Amino acid sequence: MSASALKETNFIQPQVPQAGTPLETGEKKLPKLFQPLTVKNLELNNRLVVSPMCMYSSDDGFMTDFHLMHLGSFATRGASLVFCEATAVLPNGRITPYCAGLWKDEHIPQMKRIVDFIHSQGSKAGIQLAHAGRKASTMPPFLAGSSLSRESATESDGGWADVWGPSAIEWDKGWIRPREMSIEDIQRTLDAFSEAARRANEAGFDVIEIHGAHGYLIHSFLSSISNRRTDRYGGSLDNRMRFALEVTETVRKAWPAEKPLFFRLSCSDWVQDGWDIIQSVELAKRLAAAGVDLLDASSGGNSPLQKIPAGPGFQVPFAFEIKKQVPDLLTGAVGLITETDQAVEIVEHGKADVLLLARQFLRDPNFVLRAAHELKIPVKWPQQYDRAQFRTPRNPSTKQ
Repeated sequence: MSASALKETNFIQPQVPQAGTPLETGEKKLPKLFQPLTVKNLELNNRLVVSPMCMYSSDDGFMTDFHLMHLGSFATRGASLVFCEATAVLPNGRITPYCAGLWKDEHIPQMKRIVDFIHSQGSKAGIQLAHAGRKASTMPPFLAGSSLSRESATESDGGWADVWGPSAIEWDKGWIRPREMSIEDIQRTLDAFSEAARRANEAGFDVIEIHGAHGYLIHSFLSSISNRRTDRYGGSLDNRMRFALEVTETVRKAWPAEKPLFFRLSCSDWVQDGWDIIQSVELAKRLAAAGVDLLDASSGGNSPLQKIPAGPGFQVPFAFEIKKQVPDLLTGAVGLITETDQAVEIVEHGKADVLLLARQFLRDPNFVLRAAHELKIPVKWPQQYDRAQFRTPRNPSTKQ
């Protein structure tokens, strides 16, 4: 590339093809983990996706240079799709005062800068739209205890008292008791999701994921643990699903028809008489009919009484069950997927179509490149890092 061309790309040298793309493999059949996947107009180079992860590093909802570095590093190293963290559609929908937002047009330019860099590396960019509901206005876990027993954010911390929920039931003792949302609040939230979807498209994102998990607003409407309403948004399963489906329909209308829509769902509360996989299957059928292309199957987060049997791949059965029961819906598996052979087995046996990794990418941003090496699949490395490829030296003095 010429010096003038480099200037035109803001000194970003595009990765063509994307890092992690398999090179000549002869007659060897690629495992599905490294086979491409097309979802509407979205073309993924492999099945390894960076899951949305809250970084608590925003100011008034604005993403910062930290996000450019953090998210860009995964795109540089071969992740096919990089999701931005849970992004609030309203100011009071943030988990903490330091969470990202997309409730005003001024948020768009910095997000577009990040999206443009992700695209320059050959990766795709996704954003998770969210409202924290009754789990809003807390402090980041690294500033106030664990993620399950956080302190409420005071006004001096930038917190707010107007916390919303389907019912006036706090998440746990010591948490802010939410105000039961009025019909006007619900409509305002639906409008906010619509506007956020428009802004996400203007910023250049390739996919939206609706956050319907982990005890945040949409999930809390679904579960009878947190939803005790007596109007059309509470009581029966149809009523408790209404808000999730209205959000989905609203976003789908505002989001270009050719672009895919994902939905993250907690498939179980892990609490007796709470939300479960049977109800999740019914919702998945409705979501598919409403225009969702992929269901990201997670679990938990709606009650401190949850008993989660955490272990390697413990949530994969949820993705597999949805896939069997709703064949028209793609699924994503998430949760303690840390090893190459584990990832291969999940996708190869049709338990999920993509894998959304979170903490494993934080531990090892090179996971895609390392997986290819372990599978003996030659792939392109980012040209700037080519000298660092995993190689076996010929002798102890051989330079790598």
